[in-house]
Amino acid sequence: MAEPQSSTEPKSRFTSRVGNYVRYRPGYPAALLKLLGGAWGLSPETVIADVGSGTGLLSRLFLENGNRVFGIEPNAAMRGAGEEFLAGFRGFQFHSLAGSAEATTLPDAGVDAVVAGQAFHWFEPVAARAEFRRILRSDGWVALIWNERLTEASAFSREYEQLLQKFGTDYGRVRETYPNREKMTRFFGHADFREDRLENGQVMDYEGLRGRLLSSSYVPDKGHPQHEAMLEELTRIFDEHRTEGRVKFEYETRVYSGRLG
Repeated sequence: MAEPQSSTEPKSRFTSRVGNYVRYRPGYPAALLKLLGGAWGLSPETVIADVGSGTGLLSRLFLENGNRVFGIEPNAAMRGAGEEFLAGFRGFQFHSLAGSAEATTLPDAGVDAVVAGQAFHWFEPVAARAEFRRILRSDGWVALIWNERLTEASAFSREYEQLLQKFGTDYGRVRETYPNREKMTRFFGHADFREDRLENGQVMDYEGLRGRLLSSSYVPDKGHPQHEAMLEELTRIFDEHRTEGRVKFEYETRVYSGRLG
């Protein structure tokens, strides 16, 4: 009998991870607002479509900036968690929609910007590009954003990466879908887009580290034959590298932004 695997369907593979995703995934640095303001004129009046909005981590940054945000999320469990997380903004400012990158349900030329946080690698890029062009106003722009874990930042980071390579169900395949300049050039339709990097990080106790690991769609979930062995290895790594009961993930928030050619 084949071992259970993470769902290969992007729109459903996070369903069992929602609780951990809400609590333990990193947010986005406030410096992102300044970056997009200087590059593309982001202001509180900018109307934004957050595509693949998930549990609302990226939407919250823009909502706190005063923006009106349409959260587009195909996974019902993730969308519900996002609606709960952003309950204080629902109504005029935050609008939650059951849609996808390829079919947002938004009207033509209805938004000033499209953003996607930790989501673009799950999109079908040709169809998503056409949809973004449809919903953007004539001078609209796109920002594709990832929190990329720095795998060589410390001994802890290196051992955590080795754990994922050892136990991940499809970790290597997922990492291959992450952005690079060639993929972004094809998507934007030209090479004249911005590539920026911002510092980000998380400091976690063991509960936070365990939740962060289990929020990833490519690791064995409860019931998988390798689940307990993975957690034993995680405990060993934490115990070896903790300082005052904590370990640190270091990230680089990578931002690709521009107008579609």
